[in-house]
Amino acid sequence: MPARTLTLIFATERGTPEPLTVHRCKAAVPFGGKYRVIDFTLANCLHSGLRQVLILSQYKSHSLHKHLRDGWSLFSAELGEFITAVPPQMRDSDGWYTSALDGLRQNRYLLNRSGAEDVLLLDGGLVYRMDYAELIAFHREQRAGLTCAARMVGANTPPAGTELTLGSDDAVDEISFSGQGDGDAIAPMGVYLIRRDLLLAELDRLVDRAEQGLQKPGTWAASAGEELAYSLLAPLLGRHPVHAYHFGGERGRVTPDRYWSDLASTDAYFRGNMALLEAQAPLDLYQPDWNILTHQGQYPPARTVPGPTSGNEGVFVNSMLAAGTVIRGGGVSHSVLFPRVEVEDGAIVDEAILFDRVHVGAGAHLRRCILDKEVVVTPGARIGFDPVADAERFEVSENGIVVVGRAQVV
Repeated sequence: MPARTLTLIFATERGTPEPLTVHRCKAAVPFGGKYRVIDFTLANCLHSGLRQVLILSQYKSHSLHKHLRDGWSLFSAELGEFITAVPPQMRDSDGWYTSALDGLRQNRYLLNRSGAEDVLLLDGGLVYRMDYAELIAFHREQRAGLTCAARMVGANTPPAGTELTLGSDDAVDEISFSGQGDGDAIAPMGVYLIRRDLLLAELDRLVDRAEQGLQKPGTWAASAGEELAYSLLAPLLGRHPVHAYHFGGERGRVTPDRYWSDLASTDAYFRGNMALLEAQAPLDLYQPDWNILTHQGQYPPARTVPGPTSGNEGVFVNSMLAAGTVIRGGGVSHSVLFPRVEVEDGAIVDEAILFDRVHVGAGAHLRRCILDKEVVVTPGARIGFDPVADAERFEVSENGIVVVGRAQVV
């Protein structure tokens, strides 16, 4: 069944957290010590048997395209498989993608010639694990026109501004855009499966309405998934069968960790990374038959060595250390370190996320902060201890997480 499905991943918008999307789109933001955000969606496709994937890209896409080239050039063109980035082709206009639906409209010719029975629409800026093959099976069992994956929203899950009301056989009866997001609810999670013929008909209908002045062209919502809920799912209710597939159930081959995050803020991004350090992490990265692929450079193993001055051993406690990282007499605790990070003698790193090639000088102290790529922290510098001084120099989140921009010298 997955062989008859074309997959489109939206990786167009800048998204959040904004301090980390200055130089890259949200889908290309590093996450979890070695991955990019889009790796989770692509790994879901790979393990679900989906081998025809188009990635709509736009905002500062070089980092994303490079990552796709280096980490995801693994499908066989000879077998009709592909992962292909599709920036705006401007075949019928001079405009960029203005919305998720506009991205589909501009690439209607790719939908036409695909020959697929169904089209899977995914938001590439989310972190979760899911067996799409079971979603496809459910969709065809129900003979649905559109099926959306839905998550339970409760006290310990990210809130939702869009909520679904379900009837029998998990048919979607209503959708509301209250924006409240409080209390238990069922919410769409940025995963939509729709019959290709129905999608093409809806795109034609939207074009006709726009030409008649009945509907203005869309603009990007907070996420592609939310925009699709508003512009595609809602108009289909009452006209075609729309069903909800429950995320995190017993169907499928993924261990049901039920983890889902839209990384909607700096604080949400920080919490998502720190959660991976819990004794029982909410996101299972260690399921042997559902590994998350990514690009990894050929770097030497991470290691700790005695400090050249103090002679003290380098120490790390409850942390993630990627390849090429060296701790020379410093101490790292409850932190996530990406490749090629260096922590010098006497430096202390606590509750921090350090991106590729960050250098922490001797005696520096870092706490509750995120350092983007190639940041240099000079010896003795302190980050995360003086809120006033931090706010004058860096971005600081609502909960006091300090973000140091790419290649800054502190």
